[in-house]
Amino acid sequence: MHNYLDHDQLEAALERCGSTWNAGMSHGLLCSRLAVLGTEAEQSWLQTVLQDTGSHSERQVCATLLEELFVTTYQQLSGRRSDFQLLLPDDASPAEVRTAAMARWCEGYLHGLVSETVGDELRNRLAAEPLCDIIRDMLQITRATVDAGADEDDEEAYTELVEYLRIAAQLAYEELAELRASDDNRSPANEDFLH
Repeated sequence: MHNYLDHDQLEAALERCGSTWNAGMSHGLLCSRLAVLGTEAEQSWLQTVLQDTGSHSERQVCATLLEELFVTTYQQLSGRRSDFQLLLPDDASPAEVRTAAMARWCEGYLHGLVSETVGDELRNRLAAEPLCDIIRDMLQITRATVDAGADEDDEEAYTELVEYLRIAAQLAYEELAELRASDDNRSPANEDFLH
């Protein structure tokens, strides 16, 4: 499902380095921070995900993977690319694992909308359609569960929700374009982008 970073690879790395964030939550947080802050989101996002992880080598492995995720996600959202995907377990994972990861992705996304200083203009945008509808839907999805042995209807519902969230993240990025910092169009190819 993902052509840039494997969910399980990042999940394992975050666990090894002692982060309290998992892969899905980290990516959800990244997507909303990018929507609100553009490229300025990088340092605060990395600090949040890697908070209290120390300075050992496993932390550096996580930081490298997260920087790769940041660049690719930014390129996909800012370029309006159709290959943007949520960072979730692949389709071979049990339905209950994928559903829980999708719920955590939404938790991370919602956290990212409100964890930075929220000015009046952003608050007004979030309270108006379509963003208020997206927020309401994501709040409901954070409570989603599936019992073991999911049937075909559960699989179809999961696929539809993932597609909805994929489009919602792209729509929110576009809706908040005017609020982002002026350097939002800076290319990740710039040498100083990750430093």
